[in-house]
Amino acid sequence: MLRFLFRRILGSIVILILLTVVAFLLFFGMPRDPALLMCGKTCTPEALENIHTTLGIDKSIPEQFWIFLQGVFMGRDDFNQGPCPAPCFGYSYHTNEEVWSTLMDRLPLTASLALGATVVFLFVGLGTGMIAAWRRGTLVDKSFTAGSMVLSSMQIYFLGPLAMAVLVYQTHLFDEPRYTELTADPVAWFTGLIIPWVVLSTIFAAQYTRMARSSMIEQLQEEHVRTARAKGMSRRYVFFRYAWRGSLIPIVTILGIDLSSMLGGAIITEYTFGLPGLGHLAVESVQFSDLPLLLGVMLFAATMILLCNIIVDAFYAVIDPRVRLS
Repeated sequence: MLRFLFRRILGSIVILILLTVVAFLLFFGMPRDPALLMCGKTCTPEALENIHTTLGIDKSIPEQFWIFLQGVFMGRDDFNQGPCPAPCFGYSYHTNEEVWSTLMDRLPLTASLALGATVVFLFVGLGTGMIAAWRRGTLVDKSFTAGSMVLSSMQIYFLGPLAMAVLVYQTHLFDEPRYTELTADPVAWFTGLIIPWVVLSTIFAAQYTRMARSSMIEQLQEEHVRTARAKGMSRRYVFFRYAWRGSLIPIVTILGIDLSSMLGGAIITEYTFGLPGLGHLAVESVQFSDLPLLLGVMLFAATMILLCNIIVDAFYAVIDPRVRLS
């Protein structure tokens, strides 16, 4: 098991290093001077020179990359704004704040949005999928399947305003979505994110309903499941003891990808409800041509994706004991 995880971690480190090289060349090694994008229309030679010095683009590309890596792992102190401790992605040219500090300020909102929506769509999606598989061929199965197909075709930018119009402005059942820190007011944190959780989880829940149903039906046809039934074990026991665990393997694989993507930034959801998370921050960095901030968001999102994949690989051993032997 340890060797299994070691290989995954080592491979993820290699991928992250390669991604860092590509991202750096994309933003700081391109032929066009990136300082011109940051300087704006009222650019002066002094301002342009200041940006060159701060970005370090007056040096060769290998020197720039080494300075960038040094900042990420050991910090830098050659910025005009002051020292930048590790991990240092530089300073935002729009807000003049450290990129890493900005990411950490926005992370709690995105993490709350992603994890809360994940709990909702897992509970609803897996629950309805298992019920549909248990009642295969009945009216319940057909209703859940048809409903999941309809909901999976919806889009967040349609469901979001619709939920706001019905639940907030017409029925007044909920207040407008807002973010409050969990430690400051747990009740306000929960009530302020209910609508984004429901909207974001609706599409995923529909997808997981169909996935759980098909995976469970496939597991029920496996030989070991039929053998257990032939030995006299009850249908309920076989369903939850053997088929249920095996059906989770493909679901966990997709869950790792979906969760890491949401942690990287649920752009549409955050923009629909005006929530200032990582996704909203990524859009702002593009709008203001804030290259250090955009680079930081991209590398942070990539790290989250790789980390979630490692966690998923480790969780395989809990679901399928055969992973320990591979």
